[in-house]
Amino acid sequence: MINFGQILNEGVTISSSGTTGPAKDIFRDPQNLKEANKVAVEAQKISTTSKILTVTRMTHAGGLLAQSLPAFSIGAEVTVLKKFNPFTFLKNFQHYTHTFLAPAQMKALIKTKGFKECDLHGKRILGGSDPVSWEMIEAFVSKGAVVQPNWGMSEIGPITINIEFATMDQVNYVKERCPEGYTIMGNEYYCDWKIVDHELYVKGPTCIYDDWFPTGDVVALDMGRRMYYLGRKECIG
Repeated sequence: MINFGQILNEGVTISSSGTTGPAKDIFRDPQNLKEANKVAVEAQKISTTSKILTVTRMTHAGGLLAQSLPAFSIGAEVTVLKKFNPFTFLKNFQHYTHTFLAPAQMKALIKTKGFKECDLHGKRILGGSDPVSWEMIEAFVSKGAVVQPNWGMSEIGPITINIEFATMDQVNYVKERCPEGYTIMGNEYYCDWKIVDHELYVKGPTCIYDDWFPTGDVVALDMGRRMYYLGRKECIG
């Protein structure tokens, strides 16, 4: 069983997803976690009355640091399921306010019997670990959910850059401005950032490094200063 209190006091080692290179273990100290929790609570409107349903592994930043630990730190209810089952998730989520889902989980839910009839009004879904497609955003927003695609890394955040979609009008407006081949990252920035030769650099209180950190991600901005993701620098060339 996860001991959230001990993690807050002693820090935690998490595993990177491996999407930015070879998977590695990264230590987040108590002060770093304090800063990350503060950002996560603010960005996702988590309160003491929020109810978090966690279905992502606790060794990953998305499962532990995106919602579970921040919610626990302010006294909100956190339920951690041992495994993700799309059908039972849809039934259980009716009793909760927030969850974090990876794109693979979102895709599985869309294909699940009962998704077409489900009502997700009042639910907030943070999406991350991999880019969240417009198809996935549209599917959940059309059911009434507030969807927050989020960009973060094991080394920073993980709540770092995101955007909130509550209506299909909002989705369509941003989608029309998204460069071809890119996916949305966000317009809310919880870090310092700069773009050098199309590569995103970040730093801030939730980063484990003091200096600018080169993420290796190739990004672009639109006229509204919304940021979009193209891919990994080493894969694009």
